[in-house]
Amino acid sequence: MSITSANRLELLQIADAVAREKLIEPGLVIEAMEESMAKAAKSRYGAELDIRAHIDRKTGELTLTRVRSVVDEVENHSTEMTPRDARAFLDDPKVGDQIIDNLPPMDFGRIAAQSAKQVILQKVREAERARQYAEFKDRVGTIINGIVKRVEYGNVIVDVGRGEAILRRDQLINREPYRTGDRVRAYIREVREEARGPQIFLSRTAPEFMAELFKMEVPEIYDGIIEIKAVARDPGSRAKIGVISYDNSIDPVGACVGMRGSRVQAVVNELGGEKIDIIPWNADAPTFLVNALQPAEVTKVVLDEDASRIEVVVPDDQLSLAIGRRGQNVRLASQLTGFDIDIMTEAEESERRQAEFAERSQLFMNTLDVDEMVAQLLVAEGFATLEEVAYIDIDELLSIEGFDAETAEELQARARDSIEEMHAKALAKARDLGVEQSLFDFEGLTPDMFVALGQDGIKTLEDFATCADWELAGGYTTDKNGERVKDDGILEPFDVSLEEAQTLIMSARIQLGWVDPADLEVEEDGEDGEDAESAEQEAGA
Repeated sequence: MSITSANRLELLQIADAVAREKLIEPGLVIEAMEESMAKAAKSRYGAELDIRAHIDRKTGELTLTRVRSVVDEVENHSTEMTPRDARAFLDDPKVGDQIIDNLPPMDFGRIAAQSAKQVILQKVREAERARQYAEFKDRVGTIINGIVKRVEYGNVIVDVGRGEAILRRDQLINREPYRTGDRVRAYIREVREEARGPQIFLSRTAPEFMAELFKMEVPEIYDGIIEIKAVARDPGSRAKIGVISYDNSIDPVGACVGMRGSRVQAVVNELGGEKIDIIPWNADAPTFLVNALQPAEVTKVVLDEDASRIEVVVPDDQLSLAIGRRGQNVRLASQLTGFDIDIMTEAEESERRQAEFAERSQLFMNTLDVDEMVAQLLVAEGFATLEEVAYIDIDELLSIEGFDAETAEELQARARDSIEEMHAKALAKARDLGVEQSLFDFEGLTPDMFVALGQDGIKTLEDFATCADWELAGGYTTDKNGERVKDDGILEPFDVSLEEAQTLIMSARIQLGWVDPADLEVEEDGEDGEDAESAEQEAGA
């Protein structure tokens, strides 16, 4: 493989042809050729030498050079020399200068030529992979059309033009039976750069796929007049989509449905007949939930934002409709709103309220030593705990029909005596559990909380200070199946919020000397300063 004048231009022609075929820059192909020829030259002159190849971009002429650097101390005599030795080549050599010697043309030979070919192929392949990754990574979150190339173990390999993508079987709708040559439309879910090349992962079950399909079919969504706020899918069966219009003259639901259902039907056909409920989105969570549970009617909604739960009451004959077949309707509504939903009938809610009424009445009868009528009067007026009776303004009790000042004062006295008695029993139980005085002296905890902590093995202030906020207040985590799982907190029965738990734990750490309050003030001042600076920047903008 000697480079003669007859085939110098062939190098440029080959580089140009390869670049056009692989859709990469010709310069990358020439650089690969230069690297391969330098490697082949090293196999002849010595692998320890720094030999470089250069191909003229206009004439195709190959130049081989040997490069040596001028250094203070020589570690490799093949690539380095001292300034003293360099005087034979340069007039005034300095550290950092390079001595470049031209090497004579050479016949590379069959083995060297084969090695050069492999280097060129490898470099071209790497450049092609880099181009594919750069092209597809910016298309994540969009829909792409392709042709089925083959099916492997249920996974569909799709030809997307300048590369291959994979549509895993769990991302297919109802195990869609694709065959080689079929056209397929899918959502680009992820693009990963791996050693074997860019891996493009597609999906037809992702909620975003449906949102993108609506964007293609509904011009108002594409233009931003209508926005898709939430999507929940049971792929191939049913879906719910929440939409809002920023133009009062445009109905978001009607625009998505289209004339005679033409727009929504186009999406339904693409998704294999998946039924779609289009729901008007509302910033008020209970209102949005009522809409999301359609076609079922809802008579009452109770929202617990801290626990991300909503309690829904429906008429007795609407329960099955609200839940849906195999819980589909309520499950999709839960995904759409982001809340866990508890559904009960009016009869069940009535029974629960009666049970709570009876339980609270019995509590007052036992602890205040009053008859059933007085206890029921207190519950009917909204009193739920002894603390409310003991420490509420006495005027609240006097406002109850039939209660005079003497009765109200007696009830409060009995409530306080009962609370003190229960606290004394709780403290005794906590001591029996091994709770130490350091924890009793800590402010912010009640005797019943000491018992709960002791039962969980938290017996000293040090134990308490090492707790995490969610261990005390509870919370939710996501399991491997993507389902939200409830974590019960030690102090959750006492309505301790996450913020209150954080404050208690930090107070314990400060009291123990683990945290310096001055450091916390510095952090807060820094945050305030950042907020002020960002506000000034916004004002200046």
